Amino acid sequence: MGQLIKLQDYVSRYEHNIFLYPSRFVRLKQQQWSKLQQSWDGNQFEEQFQQQEAAAQEYMDEKRTFKEKIKGLISKTQKENDAGKIDVIDGSKDVHTTQEDILDFQAVFTVKPESILELKQQFLDQLFRFQMKWASSTLREKSDVSRKYYYEERLKYLLQRFPDTYLILYQPIFKFKNAPVAAENIIVTPTEVWCISFLEEDHMTVYTGSTEHFWLAKEEKREKKVLNPLIALSRTEKIVKQVLRKHEIDLPVKQAVLCRNGYIDYPTVPLAIQLIDRKKYDEWFTRMRNARSPLKNIQLKSAQALLQYGDSTSYPRLEWESFNE
Repeated sequence: MGQLIKLQDYVSRYEHNIFLYPSRFVRLKQQQWSKLQQSWDGNQFEEQFQQQEAAAQEYMDEKRTFKEKIKGLISKTQKENDAGKIDVIDGSKDVHTTQEDILDFQAVFTVKPESILELKQQFLDQLFRFQMKWASSTLREKSDVSRKYYYEERLKYLLQRFPDTYLILYQPIFKFKNAPVAAENIIVTPTEVWCISFLEEDHMTVYTGSTEHFWLAKEEKREKKVLNPLIALSRTEKIVKQVLRKHEIDLPVKQAVLCRNGYIDYPTVPLAIQLIDRKKYDEWFTRMRNARSPLKNIQLKSAQALLQYGDSTSYPRLEWESFNE
């Protein structure tokens, strides 16, 4: 499962320590899945599922009680501050920052899977929500996530279909000279960086490419114009190369237009750009999936450099939220 290190302009925990979280996530995922698989193979999952149902209900009850206690404590502290009874707490210091390195994830099933494939998919779906949380919050800050991203097929595709060592920036917004710049999707692999633009309308659409601002999309009964995907793709490639060059990082940068459900007709496409349509998709996807190189230092340096220029919009979390986590 790829790792979502940046989503739009949301604050991300990977921004704080890119050299720590990726390797820990890989270990966490492997350990959790190994336990689940052993439980399933040993016919122990039924019993564990029933225990989880009871534990989940108990946890929710305790969580509600805990939140009420914390809210009451914060309210009391604020009233005492307002009355001048105690000094104002220095908000710049966070006694819980040492807990930020803790990975707290354990799969909890509310619907019993009927097969090993269903078990794996439910596990990946829970990991996806866990990743969304990490890509939109730290212990001190959080961002308001658009609900659409929880159902974004392309985002799930990039996260759930690629190796654990792929670091993904999904529709990132960079900031250069105080100006925000929207970019296409970026995948930082151990050996290269991919800038990817999706071009997918209706099934079996044929796109005619050109250097114009719009391409022609031919469907079964109609034609329409779509924005030339190479414009944003080229902008993204220039940003990535500029950042890597500035940090003296030598990692290949590749560009691809991904069209999984249609065809692209563009004989004179620039050599630096790969057009991956239905005819070429399986070969490309298999090659990407089978790349099993471990995380590399140059990869993490590249991700760190890109994250430094990422724009972030967030606000302080309530103290009881941080403490509860």
